[in-house]
Amino acid sequence: MLKMKKAVLLLSGGLDSTTTLYWAQRRGYKVFCLIFDYGQRHHKEVLIAKKIARRAHCDCHIVRISLPWEGSSLLDKKIAIPQGRSIDVKKIPTTYVPARNIIFLSFAASFAETIGARVIFIGANAIDYSGYPDCRPAFFKAYQKALKKGLKVGTQGKEIKIITPLISKTKKEIVQLGLKLKVPYHLTWSCYQGGPRPCGVCDSCRLRHKGFESLQIIDPALC
Repeated sequence: MLKMKKAVLLLSGGLDSTTTLYWAQRRGYKVFCLIFDYGQRHHKEVLIAKKIARRAHCDCHIVRISLPWEGSSLLDKKIAIPQGRSIDVKKIPTTYVPARNIIFLSFAASFAETIGARVIFIGANAIDYSGYPDCRPAFFKAYQKALKKGLKVGTQGKEIKIITPLISKTKKEIVQLGLKLKVPYHLTWSCYQGGPRPCGVCDSCRLRHKGFESLQIIDPALC
């Protein structure tokens, strides 16, 4: 019996990270999910991510960290979540959390090296997105170089590779891929708010809606 390849995956419970999880599993990886509880606006996404990891039969680890200086509307409830804005990737919205992916990937790299995984998956997208700088290909290319220099495996001529399978896909293409993979989109949560139903007007909801609408499909999370 062949030993499965280990991989670490950043799981938020949203459309992109969940699609990436099923994509990685289809390629034969034994996925270990990292779920971050970082003081975000609501705890719902942590609960959703745990449920998705269990459904996919993955080990999951909750990483609790604090960013007490806030600096984002996802951390500070006194800052309003943008609603219905014209999404311009050249204008970084208040929902940007300073250095979030740098922080998350650092935890993922530490975990990966510890368990002997050689791959980190992240569902970042740089096509239909809000313009976060740490979701762009140039960032991941630079961070990959940092990992090679800063990890023990790097000094041994090996590497822990960051894989971003959705980076250049539209939301339509992501949804199409997820449907083929039988991703349980009805369980996922993308909204920046933590209400009983998605708000429908934040950037994340609108980008998600764009993917399903372009396929003339009702988002299962709204059914």
